[in-house]
Parts: sequence; structure tokens; C-alpha cells
Amino acid sequence: MTASHTLSHGAFERARKLIPGGVNSPARAFGAVGGEPIFFKEGIGPYLTDIDGETYLDYIGSWGPMILGHRHPRVVKAIEEALSRGTSYGAPTEAESGLAEQIIDAVPSIEKVRMVSSGTEAAMSAVRLARGATGREVIIKFAGNYHGHADSLLVAAGSAAATLGVPNSPGVTTGTAKDTLVLEYNDTESLIETFGKMGDSIAALLMEPVVGNMGLVEPSREFLQAARSLTEKHGAVLVFDEVMTGFRLAFGGAQELYGVTPDITTLGKIVGGGLPLGAYGGRADIMDQVLPTGKVFQAGTLSGNPLAVAAGSATLAELKEHPPYETLDRHGCLLEQGFLDAALEAGVPCEVARVGSMMTMFFQKDSFPDGTRHVTGWQTASKSNTEQYAKFFWGMISKGIYLPCSQFEALFFSITHTEEHIQTTITAAKTVLADLNTTS
Repeated sequence: MTASHTLSHGAFERARKLIPGGVNSPARAFGAVGGEPIFFKEGIGPYLTDIDGETYLDYIGSWGPMILGHRHPRVVKAIEEALSRGTSYGAPTEAESGLAEQIIDAVPSIEKVRMVSSGTEAAMSAVRLARGATGREVIIKFAGNYHGHADSLLVAAGSAAATLGVPNSPGVTTGTAKDTLVLEYNDTESLIETFGKMGDSIAALLMEPVVGNMGLVEPSREFLQAARSLTEKHGAVLVFDEVMTGFRLAFGGAQELYGVTPDITTLGKIVGGGLPLGAYGGRADIMDQVLPTGKVFQAGTLSGNPLAVAAGSATLAELKEHPPYETLDRHGCLLEQGFLDAALEAGVPCEVARVGSMMTMFFQKDSFPDGTRHVTGWQTASKSNTEQYAKFFWGMISKGIYLPCSQFEALFFSITHTEEHIQTTITAAKTVLADLNTTS
């Protein structure tokens, strides 16, 4: 927090008296970078403006949903039209079927889809469905992958490469976590070994096909193919958590980009156009086991909320009619190379990981910006220099660039970020990294 953030400081003091930690999600708390969170009042295109009147180039995009930028005219118009008719009915609407058709059309693996209100709810429901469909209890997740705050997914790995999960949050019981196995991401050998020992008891393998929750970590082709072949062989359900990557890396998500088809996909963020909406979908024979067609229970009063459906539908229509992915990838390549060149020039050891319009700059003392990938999973990501990232974060804030407030969160940018915006960001990074090297 700088001297110019007087009103944000006051707002945070007020919030801390009313809300635990002063924030409604810990990702906003700035605990990983120090200081106090900045309070915002509006966004337009690639920009955010805080309550002190400072404007920033936004590289968070509400943690992913704002691929079209803030207040895209088509999305705003769709929300306004839906709002003029009402806010919630607790009953079916034709718009829900319309959005379902758009999702099914876009995502290769989805034959039927159920809408919920968040990515957490989608992941929780997908796990329950996988267990119900297979009659098994054990699920596999990977260290550093985040699938929301459902009890069975808030687990940490033990000391071995593959262990039964232990709770990593008070309030999560050992019994809830005991059926969750935690493996290292990109460790194909461990995955093969685990299925060899426990394949007949595994209900689901749940994974981010491209990780955004320990920083950006790309999967190896071998790892993804092993996940698909092993689940098929042992009758387990492969669940791709595409809450971040869905409609972001390609219109059909990471599964389209990598050519791997899961059994169930969870969606969020972009699918709601910036409003609270999630979804899970997959093969019809699996989805038909959800109540009322089947016996697996899942319900929600605000599922398929008309405002969220309108925003999501407008966003997906815009993405299909005007595909932004080549432009986003080109701008991502420019930013990636710019960050690498700036770090090399400043003599700051780091590496940049990127897929499309998702990216992370890892401050790794054992690596240098030569394009080599050293970060492949949580064991390597966790070795990053978080103090150095914090200094970089605040340095970029001083230049009007708003980056994720944690080394272990991916940045996102939108179609409204132009080449000029990218160059402005690179120029800022050069100055900040040079200062970082002299002060470290």
C-alpha cells in the first residue's frame, strides 16, 4: 500500500471490522505480497480504477472471466435486458437451454450439462457424480491443483509421492479427506504406479489440464495421455477442471488444445461472463445419473440464474463469432518474451510459463530466463522466491500494472489489451526488475 492509497486503507480498516480478514476471499488479501489490498470502484476494457482514483492495466481479469475486458457492450446489454425481466425465478427458462446448447457445441466432451453457481460447486458435484457412477470412493488429485473449497478436495499430500490425503484446513475431517489421494503433477510414473496398486478402487482422477493455481504449469503430453489411458483401463472417471482454462485457451478449452477428451468437465469464470455461474457436463450416460433422471443428488436455488446465464451466453456468442485466440496468443508471446528479456537484462533469475493468455513469472533462484521449464509441479513451484515476487508486484503497482497478488497465481489478459498495452507492461517490468536486482 502506497501513500496514494489513503481511501483504500480506510476501506480496509472498515472491512476488517465487518468481514474476516477484511476480504470475502483470501486470494484478495495481499497476504502473499504484504501490505493491504487495493479497493476498486470500476473497470472498463483492460483497466481498473481504485477508490483513490488510480488506474491500472489489469492482468487479473477477475481471476480469469474477463476475456472480453471489463464492461463489454454486448455482455452489459444482455445483462440489462435480462434484468428488465427479473432477477431470479427458481424455475426453468429457455435461456438456460440456450446456454447449454452453446456449451455442448463448444466443448468436445460434453453431451449434457448441469448449471450451478460456482466452480467449487461444479467440482464438488462432479466428484459426487463420479463416485455415484462408479460405486467407488477413492479420488486422485494433484498437489498444487485447486478445485474449490469442498471438504474432500481441501487436502494436502503426505511425505510420500502418493499418500492418502490429510486435511489442510481446520473443519475438514480426517474421514472426509481419507479417500483422496494426492500425487505430484506431471509425475507420470507415480500415476501409473498408483493405478497399478489401487485402480479398482479409484472413482475419479480430477485435474487441471493446464494448472493456474500454483502459477501456470503446463502438462506434458505423456502425462495427459497417461491420465486418459489409465482411467479408461481401470474404469475410473477422468474429470478435467476447466474452470480457468475453459473458453480461455481455446473455445473448446484445454481439451481441444491438447486433443484429450475427459469424461466430465467442470466450468466456471468465462462461462458466466463475470457473473456467478458454474457448470459440469460430460458423457450423457454419466450425466443421466444426476437427479431427477438418476439418483445422484445435486440442486441449487440460483443454478441457472437468468442474469448469469445472459452474461455467459453473450460472452460465448462473442467468442464464437469473433474468435480472439490467435490474437491473445500473439500478445501472450510478446509479453512472455518481453518478461524474459527484461529479467535477463536485469540479471534476475526467473522463468516464464505461458499457455495462450495465461502466464506466470516464476522467480526461481536455480533457473535463468533461457526458456527452459524447471517448474513442472508443486515441488518445484514451491521453491520460488516469494519475497522477490512481492517486491516485483509492488514495483509494478507503482507503474500502474496490476498483477496477481501471489507468486502462485496465474495472470490473465483480455482481447482489449493491445500491443501498446503489452509494450507498456514490458517497459515497466524492465525498470522494476532492474531496481529489484540492485536492491536485492
